Amino acid sequence: MTISRRRFNRLLLATSLAGFGLFRPGPGQARSDVPIRGGTLKWAYTLEPGSALFAINTSSGTGQAIGPKVVEGLFTFDYDLNPVPLLATDWSVSGDGLRYTFKLRQGVRWHDGKDFTSADVAFSIFRLKEAHPRGSITYQNLVAVETPDPHTAIVVLSKPAPYLITALSSSESPIVPKHVFEALPLQQGQTLATAIGTGPFKLVEWVPGSHLIFDRNPDYWDEGKPYLDRLVLRIITDPAARAAALETGEVDIGANPVALTDLGRLKQNPDLVVDEKIYAYAGQQQQLFFNFDRDIWKDRRVRLAVAKSIDLKAFVDVVTYGTGLVSPSPIAVTLSKFHDAGIRQHPFDPAAAERLLDEAGYPRGAKGFRFPVRLLYNTFLAPNYADFISNALRTVGIEAEIVRLDLPTYLRTVYGERNFDLTIESLSNLFDPTLGVQRAYWSRNIKKGVPFSNAAGYSNPEVDALLEAAAIEVDEAKRRELWVRFQNIIHDEAASVDLIVPGSQIVANRKVKNFVTGGQGINWSFGDIWIDPGA
Repeated sequence: MTISRRRFNRLLLATSLAGFGLFRPGPGQARSDVPIRGGTLKWAYTLEPGSALFAINTSSGTGQAIGPKVVEGLFTFDYDLNPVPLLATDWSVSGDGLRYTFKLRQGVRWHDGKDFTSADVAFSIFRLKEAHPRGSITYQNLVAVETPDPHTAIVVLSKPAPYLITALSSSESPIVPKHVFEALPLQQGQTLATAIGTGPFKLVEWVPGSHLIFDRNPDYWDEGKPYLDRLVLRIITDPAARAAALETGEVDIGANPVALTDLGRLKQNPDLVVDEKIYAYAGQQQQLFFNFDRDIWKDRRVRLAVAKSIDLKAFVDVVTYGTGLVSPSPIAVTLSKFHDAGIRQHPFDPAAAERLLDEAGYPRGAKGFRFPVRLLYNTFLAPNYADFISNALRTVGIEAEIVRLDLPTYLRTVYGERNFDLTIESLSNLFDPTLGVQRAYWSRNIKKGVPFSNAAGYSNPEVDALLEAAAIEVDEAKRRELWVRFQNIIHDEAASVDLIVPGSQIVANRKVKNFVTGGQGINWSFGDIWIDPGA
C-alpha cells in the first residue's frame, strides 16, 4: 500500500494539464480554453449558512460547499476519486496500513500571515476525531500524529483504515490553523475573525441573511490562482427568486438552485448550462429516521407500517419530478461498489400498514387518527418532502404535524434536544459507507449535540460489530459481504425508511468556466474557475 513517486508524478501532471483545460474537460470547460484573470463570480446560495462555514466540526452542506474556498485539505480528487496533491505534495503508506507519511507543501501561509506546518495537521486531525460527526469514525483508530519536522506529518493507526486517503479533502477533513482554533470550543462556528485558511479566497465581509464576500488571496501558494478577483455568495432562500437571478445574470451559479418545475425552462436558456451529473464524492441518500427514545417506534410492526405507507415511485415522481432514484437501502443505489441490489423497497400497501398498526395496539380513534407525531425535515430539502410523507402517514391514521425550522434550529432540535418523532434527513453517502453510512447507525455515535450523528438513538450489537469489522477490513470482497449483511438487517428491522437518491443540478452562466474539475462537484476551492466575458 505505497504510493510510488512515479504515480505521484503522473497525478501531478494530470493536475497541471487539467489547469490548462487539456485533461478530462468538465462542465463549462473546453479543450481550447485559456483562463483569463479577473472578474467576480456571483454564487446563489439556498439558505442561511449559519456559523458552520468549515467542516471541522460539522458535516453540513454549508461546511462542505463554502469551507473549501477558504480552508484546504491534504488532497483534492479527480473524477475517479484518485488523490491529487493539495497541502500534501507526497505521501506513502506502510505495508501494514498503520502509518501514513505525508510530505507537506512548503511556503504556505495562513491568511493572517503565519506559516502552515505539520502542527496544524496534527491539531486538525485530532479536532476532527473529537468534534466532527464522521470524524469519530474516520479517525476512530488514530493513535498519534507524529511531526518530526514542520513539513512532515505521520498518521499512526492502531488498525487499518482502508478509506483514509479518500477522506482527506477540504470538504471532509479541512486543515485549520492551530493557533486560532485551539482557543475555540469544539462546536463553535466561524466568525469573520476566525474564518482563516490557506485557500485561494479570504472571507472579508459577512452580512447574515444577505451575503458573504470572498476576495482573492494574493499570497496563495498556487501562483497565478485563483483567477477570480472576488466571489460573492448571495443568500437567496426563495427558489423562484434564484431562478430569476440566474436568468437575468444577477447571479452566475448555483447548486440545486431552482424548483424542479423551473428546470426545464432554464435548460432552454442559451445563456445557461445545466449539469445534472451526480458526483462521486458526495452522493446523497435521503431517509426517514425514527426517534427510538419514543416507545412507539420500538415495535417493529409500527416502523414497518410507516414504510408500507410510502409509495417510493410516487415519491420520486411527485417530489423530485422524476429526477431522483428509488433507493431502499441505507447504502445508496449510486454507491454500487457496496450497495446490495437485491434489497427491494417494502411493498407499498396501506391496507397492510393499517393491519400492522391495529395489531400493535394503535386503533383509529374517534377522529380517525391513531396517534400524533412531530415530523421534521432537513432544511436543505424542499417542503414537499414533508408534505408527501405527512399525507402518506395520515392515510393510515398517523397524524403527522410538520415542524418547519431554519437550519440552525433544526440541528439543535434534532441532534441536540432530540425533540422529534420522525425526521427526513439527507445524508451524504460519500465515497465509502464507513464514513457516510456508519455514523447514523453506530451506537457509539449517539452523541447529543453532534450534527448528523446517530440522532435516532439506534442501537444493535450485531450491527455495531458489522460496522466495526467493515471499517478495518482490507479485503474488498470480504468488506462488501459485511456491508451486505448490514443493509439486510437494517432493512428487515425497518430501522429507518430509506427513500431516494435525489437528482443533482448545477446551473451556471455560460461564461463561467471550470466550475467543476473533479469528483467533489461544486464542493471544491473554485481556484480554477474563470470568467469568459466573450462567452
